[in-house]
Amino acid sequence: MNTAVLTRHAPAPSFAGQSRRSPGDREEQRAETMRVLRHMATLAADDPERARLRAEVVEDHMPYARHIAHRYSHGGAAEEDCEQVAYLGLVKAVDNFDPEYGTGFLGYATPMIIGEIKRHFRDTTWSVHVPRRMQELSGALRKAVEVLSADLGRDPTIPELAVHLEATEEEIVQAMDASDAYTTASLDHPVGDDEHGARLGELLGRDDPGFELTIDRQVLKELVVRLGDRDKKILLMRYFRGMTQAEIGAELGVSQMQISRLLNRILTELRAGFDG
Repeated sequence: MNTAVLTRHAPAPSFAGQSRRSPGDREEQRAETMRVLRHMATLAADDPERARLRAEVVEDHMPYARHIAHRYSHGGAAEEDCEQVAYLGLVKAVDNFDPEYGTGFLGYATPMIIGEIKRHFRDTTWSVHVPRRMQELSGALRKAVEVLSADLGRDPTIPELAVHLEATEEEIVQAMDASDAYTTASLDHPVGDDEHGARLGELLGRDDPGFELTIDRQVLKELVVRLGDRDKKILLMRYFRGMTQAEIGAELGVSQMQISRLLNRILTELRAGFDG
C-alpha cells in the first residue's frame, strides 16, 4: 500500500450536498472514506497521522450527524445539545469502526449516532421536565406582572411578586427561568436594526430531503445484515426479483401461507429496528 498517497488523500466526503451528487460520486466518496479508515487501522494510536485523519473523517461527517440530530430535536437549546450528542456518537463510530466488519462506515455510524441521541433523551428527560406547580406559577406570573405594573407604575420587584402570588422569592425566580425556556421568536422578526431588512424566517435553512432517504437506507442496510440467510433470500426474491409468494414457496419447498407468515415476521423485525 502506498502510504505517501494516502497521507495526501482527498478529504473524506462531505454529506451536506450528497443528494445532489450522482450515485457514482457517492460511491466514490464512500470508497475513499473506507480507504482512509483502513489506513487509520494500520497506524498506532499515538501516531500524529492517525489523529489527523481521524479529525478529518469526523469533521467531514458532521453535517450528516447534525441532520440526524435535527430529526430528534425541536429547536432551541435542546437542538444544540442533541447536535453535541450526535457528534459524540460520530466520534465513537470513527474510533470503534472495524473496516473488516463487513459494512460501510455510514451503516455502522448511523445506528450508533441514533443510539447516543436516544440515550441522551432517556438520561435527561427527568431533569429538564418542568413541574406542574412551576408551569402554573409561570402562567400566573405573567398576569401578576401586568397587574402590579399597572398599579405601581413600574415593573414589580421579585419580593412584590412573591407577596402577590403567595410564593417564595426562590419560586418566583424559578418561574421566571421556566418562562424564558418557552420564549419563542417570530419568524417575521427583522434581523438587525433595519426593520425593512431580512426576516428571521428567510435566513433559516431547509432540510435536504435526500438526507432522510440516506439515513433510512443506512439503518435498513444494517438491519438486513443481521437477518438469517433464508430471510435475506426471501426479501431478495420478493422485492428485487418481483416473485409472488407462491413462486417463492415453490422454490423453497414450503407453502404460500408459510411464506406470507415469514414475510410478516421479517418486515415486523425491520420496522422494530427503526423504532428501537
